[in-house]
Parts: sequence; structure tokens; C-alpha cells
Amino acid sequence: MPATTYPAEYILPGHPDKLCDAIADALVEEAARREKRALCGVEVAVHRAVVFVTGRIACRDAETIDVPGIVRQVYAAAGYNDLWRPSPEELAVHTDLCLGPLNDGEADFRNLSDDQSIVTGYAVDLPGTNYLPPEHWLAARSAQRLWQLRTKRPELGLGPDGKVLVLMDAEGGRSQLAGFSASLHHAPEADPIQLHRSILELLHKQLAEAAEAIPGFNGVVPDAVTVNGAGNFVVGGPEGDNGLSGKKLVVDAYGLRVAIGGGALSGKDFFKADRAGAILARRLAKAVVMTGMAHECLATLAFLPGAGEAKIVSLSNEQGKQLDTTRWTRLMDFSLEGIGQRYAQTVALAEIARWGHFTSLDCPWERISIP
Repeated sequence: MPATTYPAEYILPGHPDKLCDAIADALVEEAARREKRALCGVEVAVHRAVVFVTGRIACRDAETIDVPGIVRQVYAAAGYNDLWRPSPEELAVHTDLCLGPLNDGEADFRNLSDDQSIVTGYAVDLPGTNYLPPEHWLAARSAQRLWQLRTKRPELGLGPDGKVLVLMDAEGGRSQLAGFSASLHHAPEADPIQLHRSILELLHKQLAEAAEAIPGFNGVVPDAVTVNGAGNFVVGGPEGDNGLSGKKLVVDAYGLRVAIGGGALSGKDFFKADRAGAILARRLAKAVVMTGMAHECLATLAFLPGAGEAKIVSLSNEQGKQLDTTRWTRLMDFSLEGIGQRYAQTVALAEIARWGHFTSLDCPWERISIP
């Protein structure tokens, strides 16, 4: 039987879509700082030096939120400045936001879903990858290392934007990287040979880490390593492409091998069904795997409008067999109230938007204690 190839991708913080996600989540974080039960539904779009922010933010003193200032902070944190345009100072920030307090009694109903959502959560029995599909973990870790390369190796002339694509072959319990592509925003004078050599050095370190994390993984660097295969990448970020929040749902979830559900996580508070449900589904799938009930688990949950708790639609293992859901409904809290109260105000959401909800144990919902 031939090897199965699993692809995965990740993007850097300066990518236009990730800029939008980070802006939306920075606004959610600011609203929650003012009021834990704040309601947020925010969308962001960028193109060149223009930023559009729309939606609703309802919390105490919402009218005083410095939306343009937060937008500029996100751009600066992603590496945009006078060298890498657009600089934060030149941005034109346009808003169509409903800003104001929660309506009378609205805070009391935040524990009930104001929308419907079908969400999926996934985990695989690989503690070294934080129970994520190995190709997705590898793409995320490679992207983080490439991002660090910007500051560690300034002579490379790397900019804020970039993408990573990995191809992993798996067969009979063994796997290896079959191909790797990095598209990296760079200065006109950047040396492509030096950049390619630096990527190879980075891959050696990353694949050695992968060999420790993934049983049966061969850490050899493949011949098929491409850097800026489409040519120079001098014009990047919003100068080179438009961006929209919520576009990178597969990157934000588990990669291509796992069906996604629900909607965007960024731009929504922790009492919103899409975000709360995705966290609940992940925690359920991860708990099943950590208890040894399955080597892989796909959990599907649903929130009905007006419901206070998620309903388990299905819980399946690596063979597609349905698992008993009864015990989990007793052992875990599936309420919106629980998620909202537990996780609002606990994390730097702009960073979560950039690097993922499930890629690190630093996220409080990723820490699960099994009795």
C-alpha cells in the first residue's frame, strides 16, 4: 500500500487574514477587560493602508474603546513600520460598530446561545504534538520558528508576511516530511541563497524536534524544499493582498484531515457558541484520547439557539465507531456559562489569533486533568 500524504499549512502574523483575526480578537480582549460578560461579534477587513472594522461590541464604556489605537498596535506587533508598509501611523481606520452597554437584562442571558452552531473537536494520541495531527503541528511549529528568524537573523531581511506548507508521508506507523515550502516576505536586497540555507538549518532543528515528538518519524530533511517558489516576495501583507477575518478556518482548527464545523473563532467572545463550542469539542476529544478510550477522537457538538449547554451529536474513534457519550455528559461541563466564566479575561487573544487555540498548553482550555 502506498504512503498517504497529509498536507498542512500555516501563516505568519503579518499575513493579511491573520492581521484581521488579531485585530478582531484584540477588541474582544479589550471588551472583556471592561466587563467579563461583554458581547462581541466583530469582523475586520484590510487592503493596503485601509482597515474596516464592523459589528457590535457591548460592554461597560464601549464607546471609549480606542479602536484605531488597537488596530495600530496589532500592526506594529506584527512587524509593520516605516520599512514594512503600511506603517501603523498611515492607516485609515473605518468603523461601523454598534458600541454601547449591554441592553437591560442582556448580561443575565449570556449563558444562553444567541445563535446556532455545529462544531467539531479532534485529538490524536500524540502527547508530543499536544494531541494534534502531526502535519498540522509541524506546520505550526515551523511557522513559529520562521517568525523568530525575523528577529534572530535581521541580516536576512525578512518581513512580516509569510506562509508555510508541509507534505508528510505516513505508512505503517512510520512518517517523514516529503516536501516543504516557505513563502517569506523579504526586502529587495535579500540574498535568496542565504535565505534558502537558513531555512535548511531551521528545518534540521525542527525535524529533530519532530522526531522526538512523533513516534516513527524520520527526521531527514527532504530534497523537495522550496523557498519563495513563485519568485520574489517583496510586496507583501495588505500591500500585496486583501485580508478578512475568519478566512483561515482550517488553519485555526486541525488541518485538512479533520472536518471543520461552526464559524470563525476570532472576533467572538467566550459566551458565543462558535468559540465556546470549539473549545468544548476539543476538550472532549482530548479527554477521550488521554483516558485511552481511543487513539483518535472526533467530537461533534451542537448549540441550538437559546440553549445553555452543547449537545453531543457524535463521538467517534479512529475507525469511525461511535463511542458512548453518557459518561462524558456527567464528567464534563458543556455549558456556555462555564466556558465564558472560566476563560474570559485569561489569555492574550491577539496572540491566540496568530498562533492558534489548540497548538499550545499555554492556553488554559488545553490543560486537562484526568481523574
